[in-house]
Amino acid sequence: MVVLKVGVMLKTSEIKRFIEDDNSSEKKRLARQGMKYYEGEHKIMGSRIFYFDADGKLKEDTLKSNIRISHPFFTELVDQEVQYMLSGEGNFIKSDNPALQDELDTYFDDSFWSEVYEMLTGCISKGFDYMYAYQTADNRIGFQWADSMGVVEVRAKDTDDKTEYMIYWYIDRIEKGKKTIKRIQVWDKEQVYYYVQVNDGNVTLDRDAELNPKPHIVTVNEKKEKFGSSFGFIPFFRLDNGSKQFSGLKPIKNLIDDYDLMACGLSNNLQDFTDAIYVVSGFQGADLDEMVQNIRAKKHVGVSENGGVEIKTVDIPYQARQVKLDLDEKNIYRFGMGFNSAQLGDGNITNVVIRSRYALLDLKCNKLEIRLKEFLRKIIKVVLDEINRNNSTDYQIKDVYFKFQREVITNASDNAQIELTDAQKQGQMIDNLLKVYNILDDETIIQEICAILDIDYESIKDKLPKDEEKETEQIRQTLDNIVPDDIGGDADE
Repeated sequence: MVVLKVGVMLKTSEIKRFIEDDNSSEKKRLARQGMKYYEGEHKIMGSRIFYFDADGKLKEDTLKSNIRISHPFFTELVDQEVQYMLSGEGNFIKSDNPALQDELDTYFDDSFWSEVYEMLTGCISKGFDYMYAYQTADNRIGFQWADSMGVVEVRAKDTDDKTEYMIYWYIDRIEKGKKTIKRIQVWDKEQVYYYVQVNDGNVTLDRDAELNPKPHIVTVNEKKEKFGSSFGFIPFFRLDNGSKQFSGLKPIKNLIDDYDLMACGLSNNLQDFTDAIYVVSGFQGADLDEMVQNIRAKKHVGVSENGGVEIKTVDIPYQARQVKLDLDEKNIYRFGMGFNSAQLGDGNITNVVIRSRYALLDLKCNKLEIRLKEFLRKIIKVVLDEINRNNSTDYQIKDVYFKFQREVITNASDNAQIELTDAQKQGQMIDNLLKVYNILDDETIIQEICAILDIDYESIKDKLPKDEEKETEQIRQTLDNIVPDDIGGDADE
């Protein structure tokens, strides 16, 4: 966040300074760190080995093994949370009004949720991320993900929550591998200004932009005349990963670094001690390189009468490292609140056991869901305003609700047993109703049976037999039981 003097329009020099100050801020440094760990660029990649030589000088050891392998636990934890959060039937924005639901589906389609997926990934890995509204080719509002690393909030005061301008920049291309072309957009409540910057040079107006500045919304009439309007606000929406905007990496970074160090240390030990150590006494010769070559190539070496060659091997103490690796992995999933797919069970993996392993991930997603709903309500309000304006309707935010149903893998045999138990329970409840058939009226009995079988009574009640038909049938059955069959036969004769 940067601060602007009230009533002053942004100058190109200010735009450049704001971007540089924001890029060097502590907030963006931590966000950049989370992004690097999500991409597998861990601290271990910069590992170097040093030693003190005979003169007491510190030097880098370039001969000793220095294996550097990143173990991307954070990548898995972020993808887990995003996938689990967005699992289910797909569209999570619902309305009981069919007409409104059709309108919402045109805005919140697969393209929208793919942008939400990118935003959630950035929010969890970096601590916060953005989406912004724009005018689509269909002349309606669309939403797109904006990488938080390229978004700068410009405010009038340091303590003010009101944003005066929003600077959004991104790398358009790199020409000939040297010249970096940076596109810059400056948004205010009315319009968008377009700029361009080459490498770290001056910021200049973008001459390639068709309209500069450009209103938020541009409409064209039948005469090809263009008219501009605005949203009335800066159309950027931010989702935070907690009130302090910390990356999900923060509680587990040190554990991941320790795991990398232990694993790479074990690899280095294995690499350095793969060959046996030859202890040679009474060597006949003056060149040690010759002796080493003879051992490797010819498998023999010349020694004196009292000399000899002794082969020694080194046992690598890997057990302690293995215990530490297992402990680190367990704590990474515990404090990262994730699902450890490598966790072993006792062979009896029931739905209860599976659900318990998702407990921490559920807790983490529940916290994210609260913030995501608050974020989506801001977007839905903008969409409803446009729907009401275009269709002369009066839809309200209360007409829309969210339905997140996160899916968990289940045990098939457990599911079959549950279905059988439910069917038996339904059968028993219907039997109990039939036993009191003579006490309750027919309508009550049928309503209760429909409730047990999950059938809409209102949709079938018109198809049920009428009372007159049932009374006629009851009379006929009563006469059949009272009048003997032979009486009817005598009358015919």
